[in-house]
Amino acid sequence: MLVPRSYFLALALLTLVLLSGALKAQDLVIRNARVFDGASADLSAPQDIAISNGLISEIGRDLDVAETTEEIDAQSRVVMPGLINSHAHIMMQMPVGQALTTDAFYWAYVATKASKTMLDSGFTTIRDMSGNTFSLKQAIDQGVVAGPRIYPSGAMISQTAGHSDHRTAANNSRLLDPTSRSHFEELGMTMVADGRPEVLQAARENLRRGATQIKIAVGGGISSYGDPLDVTQYTDDEVRAAVESAEDWGTYVAAHVYNSKGIRRAITNGVKSIEHANLVDEETLLLMQENDIWLSPQVLIFENEIVGLNADQQRKQQQALEGIDDMMKAVNKIGFEKIVFGADIVINMGLLERIGEEFMLRSQWFEPIEILRQVTSLGGELMALSGPRNPYGKLGVIEVGAVADILVVEGNPLEDISVMTQPRENFKVILQGGSVYKNEL
Repeated sequence: MLVPRSYFLALALLTLVLLSGALKAQDLVIRNARVFDGASADLSAPQDIAISNGLISEIGRDLDVAETTEEIDAQSRVVMPGLINSHAHIMMQMPVGQALTTDAFYWAYVATKASKTMLDSGFTTIRDMSGNTFSLKQAIDQGVVAGPRIYPSGAMISQTAGHSDHRTAANNSRLLDPTSRSHFEELGMTMVADGRPEVLQAARENLRRGATQIKIAVGGGISSYGDPLDVTQYTDDEVRAAVESAEDWGTYVAAHVYNSKGIRRAITNGVKSIEHANLVDEETLLLMQENDIWLSPQVLIFENEIVGLNADQQRKQQQALEGIDDMMKAVNKIGFEKIVFGADIVINMGLLERIGEEFMLRSQWFEPIEILRQVTSLGGELMALSGPRNPYGKLGVIEVGAVADILVVEGNPLEDISVMTQPRENFKVILQGGSVYKNEL
């Protein structure tokens, strides 16, 4: 029987995937590390970190390890947890015009470059807050593509005329044409759902694909066309539908929203993480604090031009930018601590390569130790909120039993946060799950 050549190609690709998934992180030890563990304000004295099966197995001085164990001498450099970007969009790194006209294959090719850029910048983990990232996550986990481990939300869910609705005047009303969808929806990057039954179905579809948390929009957005930042989206019942779906799976809901009314509606109905909140008032921040709600703000994306915005969208971006300082000052005034690090970079690969600038921008309001906690241990706590949907383990800390995502850093970011703005120069070693991704020592 003549076997088609395509059969052998498919078999070879399948073998590569299986072998990549079967690779194990090697046992290794990092010697002479001055450890920032993700929480403590002081570095440790030089000590060793032993790693086995992708986890930190022992921490101490002059550890006795097997002769076959690979060794990295940190030479008294700072060693810290891999970074966590708690608000990423790994799929959405091309100009709007191109994103609306190209096919799914090109989206995937661009996402593989974005993934490598993120890992090169020291981000070993991201929480993706809208995008069809499920296949990319699988490819990264199997070693086919280099990139951060992904906590996927799947498609962000919003109402008609909400932040997930990217239709323009050229698109028909869904009352006239129920199949009317934007290209983002067609590719599974966003999802529009109205009423309890549709919100339940949308959330369950994301959970079916492997979402670690659900994201909804309860207020207006910058890049969408029909929703000012001050509007409130989704009724109480619609928000509860998303929350009930997530809670039934042991996880939680995060909500995109800038304004206080939307934030209050979200947390009253069970949302656990607020994304952005640029226009929040102090009273609402206090309500968040009382209810142990996570705050996920960003600065860099608002400080830079988002390519392809129309005049109305540019006004919304300026409005969001103007609210950041008041929000951050209110955060400090009330002592709000459940804050994570994120960048929200979209449609701008060049800006993604400058993601480290977010550290310096945050230094207007936070001390270096606070920013470092936001990007490590606090981010790890938020990832753990996924409960049984958490696919990876304990992240954001250097302690026995934690996942061995580790950076060896030139300079001391506890004293000078600008060290974090040049990752390619200053991150001498990047470990992900105990595997050496980069080693310049």
